[in-house]
Amino acid sequence: MLKIPAEFLKRIPKTDLHVHLDGSMRLSTLIELAKKEGVKLPSYTPEGLKKKVFKSKYANLLEYLRGFSYTGAVLQSAANIERVAYELGQDAIAEGVRYMEVRFAPQQHINDHLTAQEAVRAAVRGLRKAQKEHNTSAAVKKGEDLEFYFGIIVCAMRNFSAANSPYYAALLNVLSHAEKTEVIGTASLELARLAVKLVEEEHQPIVGFDIAGEEAGYPASDHKRAYQYVHKHFIFKTVHAGEAYGPESIFSALTDCFANRIGHGTNLFEEHLIKDPTVKNKKAYIRSLANYLATGRIGIEVCLTSNLQTLPEIKSVKNHPIRKMIEFGLPVSINTDNRLVSNTTVTKEWELLVKNVPLKPKDFKNIVIAGFKSGFFPGTYIEKRRFVRKVIDRYNALAKRYHVALY
Repeated sequence: MLKIPAEFLKRIPKTDLHVHLDGSMRLSTLIELAKKEGVKLPSYTPEGLKKKVFKSKYANLLEYLRGFSYTGAVLQSAANIERVAYELGQDAIAEGVRYMEVRFAPQQHINDHLTAQEAVRAAVRGLRKAQKEHNTSAAVKKGEDLEFYFGIIVCAMRNFSAANSPYYAALLNVLSHAEKTEVIGTASLELARLAVKLVEEEHQPIVGFDIAGEEAGYPASDHKRAYQYVHKHFIFKTVHAGEAYGPESIFSALTDCFANRIGHGTNLFEEHLIKDPTVKNKKAYIRSLANYLATGRIGIEVCLTSNLQTLPEIKSVKNHPIRKMIEFGLPVSINTDNRLVSNTTVTKEWELLVKNVPLKPKDFKNIVIAGFKSGFFPGTYIEKRRFVRKVIDRYNALAKRYHVALY
């Protein structure tokens, strides 16, 4: 296995392109806000919550998702959202993350005192505060460190119920005679319209649109209108796909949603999960799909710990398809998914990769850089290229200092 010094791993510039705001708050903050907001928790100590809710291993996806009911309950005010976003930015910056895209579902935070617009603005304020603190530091001013940048990805939900938020409850009531797929599509289209408005009228750094939640039984095609809308307004697209369903889910993300990146993509190579009876040659189907992703440089947002926790068939990182993804030439990035719920950090995810997947020095460097190249970035293409060049120069300088081979 490739030997990477721990300090080098911590100091190199990294990305986190797939991180959920409501799954990534500090445990101490959750406890404090729960007491303040009157949210009942199973325990009010970090040890108790780690034992009862936020475990290192989960029995299934349902148990994994349980923690979001608590984190979501305390994120129902602009002040709380701003604080959690600020702390997430701080934590990411502290471990060397220099570009991140924070995603969340604004419609889940709508209530009598908070609109979706205000929820987005609050998240941006928090991240901008962390960004300003870092970018005005002496190290950055002296050129000894890189600036930190971020973008927001708004998420629509593949499925929801009235219990998810007052917004969803009202929508389900108004459209009580409509098909559920129509209601889901309406909600995502409204979010798409909001995203475009916030970008075009307020210049908010919304860089992407996503759908998350239950994948099996709730196809990406339900969200066609929303994706067409953001596509026509030059907002990038990512889709949670191939996590709980097979290669066809990834195919739908590409053909129905114009995906620029794929969230997870874990089941990309699983022939047995292809259900379409018209697909006669499953090997050829997967080969063509993977080749399309690789040739089009459509990034795969890999979340190792999260996948091990929600997909019990993957026994260890050694069994994770990331090795095959790399061998196929796919542009993979390493991400946390949920720092709290998965009990992880970006550095831990990289450590898992290095310790379990055979990599050459150039493979390691390419994955680091791929994260920045795959980022949607809130500036111009020229600004992004300039920043990526800085990342490469910084990586090379640190590699020389820590005696890490480049090739």
